[in-house]
This record gives sequence, C-alpha cells and structure tokens, in this order.
Amino acid sequence: MSVVSSKTTTAAAAAPQFAPSRRALLLGAAGAGAVAALGSAEAYGAGGPGVTPPVLLTEQATRRLLVLDPRRRVWDPAADPSVVRWQFSPLKDPDYADLAPDVSWVYPSESKARRHRGRTYVLTTASFGFVAVVAHPSGERYWGTAIGPGDDLFNPHSAEILPDGNVAVACSTGAIVRLYAASQGPRATRYAEAALKGAHGLHWDGSRRVLWAIGDDELVAYEVGGTPARPALRRTSAIGLPVGTPGRTPGGHDLFPVARRPGRLWVTTNAAVFQYDTARRVFLRDFAGAELISRKSVKCVGDDPRTGQVVTASPESGLGETWWTTTVSVHRPESRFKLVDGGIYKARWWLPR
Repeated sequence: MSVVSSKTTTAAAAAPQFAPSRRALLLGAAGAGAVAALGSAEAYGAGGPGVTPPVLLTEQATRRLLVLDPRRRVWDPAADPSVVRWQFSPLKDPDYADLAPDVSWVYPSESKARRHRGRTYVLTTASFGFVAVVAHPSGERYWGTAIGPGDDLFNPHSAEILPDGNVAVACSTGAIVRLYAASQGPRATRYAEAALKGAHGLHWDGSRRVLWAIGDDELVAYEVGGTPARPALRRTSAIGLPVGTPGRTPGGHDLFPVARRPGRLWVTTNAAVFQYDTARRVFLRDFAGAELISRKSVKCVGDDPRTGQVVTASPESGLGETWWTTTVSVHRPESRFKLVDGGIYKARWWLPR
C-alpha cells in the first residue's frame, strides 16, 4: 500500500512553452480554429421502459459534446440541427476562459453524465489539458482545471465526481491519477496524486467506497482519505489486466459500471471487452452478446439497465484521425447510429447516475 499526500498547484491560463508532441503537430491550424458553440437546451428524459435513451458523444471533429436523438439512426446536425438535444463547448465561454480552451479543449476524450446532490452534471476531459464538471443543461461550471494546456504531455482521459464533490482525473501520458478538492470551489487547485502507468479510466464505487482506476497493465482500487479540502489517495489493491498478446501491454482503456449487474465493471483493453467482478476479483466474458461486444480497440462501453442494450464505439479507417469513428454500435439487438462527417471518440447512453 502507498499513501499519497495532498499538494497545491495552479491551473495555467496559457499554453506552456515547450516543443509540441506528434499529436499537437497533427492538429495543425485547422483544428486550432474549430469552434463549437454552447447550445441552450430544455431538460429531457431518457424515455420509459423499453425506449432507447439519447446518446452522449465525445465528438472531436467539431470539438464539442453532443446529446443526440435516439429516434434517428443517421445524425446530420449541419443539415438537421433538431437531432441535437444538447451540446457543449467551452470555446468563447467566459466562464472557462481561465482554462485556455482554445489550446486545452483539443481532442475531447471523455463525457459522462452524473447526478450529484440532486443536480445533473457532465464530466469531460480533453487530451490537451481541459477538465471540467459542467452543469446540465445550463453548461455552467461546477469546477474545472487545465493540466499542461496546449499539448498532450499529461493527456487527461477521464474524470469522476465523488460523493463529497471532489473530482478525480486520470492522465494517460502523465501516468497519474489526481483527486482535486473541487468541492472547495469552481477554481480549486489542491490535489492528491498517485502514479498509474497509462491511466485511462475512473469509476467511484459507492458500495465499496473505493475509486477504481484502469491503466495500461492493471486495475487499481484507491481508498480516499484526508478531508474534502485536503484529500488523499491510498492504493489498496491491484489486479493485472488480461493479456491479449503475449509480450505486449494489455492497454486498459474504458472503465464503466455494468448497470444491470451491480458489483461488476465494464473493462476494455486493446484486445477485448470484459466484465470485472469486484467481489470475486475475476475478469469475465460470460455476458450476453459477448461474441459481438468483445473485440479489439473498443474505446467505450456501457449498458442500459432497462433494455439491456449495450453501446460501444471503436475506430474506423479513412477518417481524420486513426482513433475516430462515425459509427456508434448498439448491441442486443445489433444496430448502429451514424454521425455524418463525425470524429467520435466515445459514446455513452444518456443515463445520469
């Protein structure tokens, strides 16, 4: 076990001066000039039993988050804006100006809908440093920071909000998990930090009172200590991820609760999709539809507890980036959504929990 103490840092308001990485060079001037506006939207529900919920997208081509109408199988927001139920981008929003979104809101990498103290929030990260918890539907800032804005040397890849209002962030290139004292205000900077190679996904497990984190090689549980104002992380257990190819890293990626099976977590790696049984401490592929759901390079996975439908996304060739897709796959039964001219990274059911 390791104990990690709290420390204080300040979110930078401008890009640091260092040589850009390969991904920064790939972005180029065109990506840096892309603009997506924050759209106002009415609150909406996910429908009744048996009704497919809306879909929350992390959409990199237009640098925005989108909640899209599940009644349409082809989404073309440019031709038909009515397919968009809600959208978010911090660009040109003064509430996020201190996070330098022009350079930090590049390659949005996460979007999760969460309920906290009676309100709905969307947790989001971007590879070039942006991290925020955004109130839905207003888009107001609950909390935010920018970690190394302007490049992917840290690469925030996921976030999670804890019951006390603090926010955990997984940084893949930075190989760290941070727990920010976000409960102390929208610009709080104090955090606890723990090392985790290839940190990609996070989930707060309310029943076990631990923060799960997935990295390149292992699934780790952290105990949260300290106080809301001065949090601390303690690594309490870890289990190696299943190896897809001998001699190669498993490459853990997404981590999400299995809605229909409390006590299980969805886990994706470079090679496959699993469910992890937290009580038995085993990775399983005994779930319905595994033969189609489990495949290589799945970037996200989640299920609807009412219908049993599972949503996934994985890269397709011929797009602007090798990790993009225009297709959201639905399983049980099999179907798909298509985003015209899209650059989707992750897709999740709009089911705030």
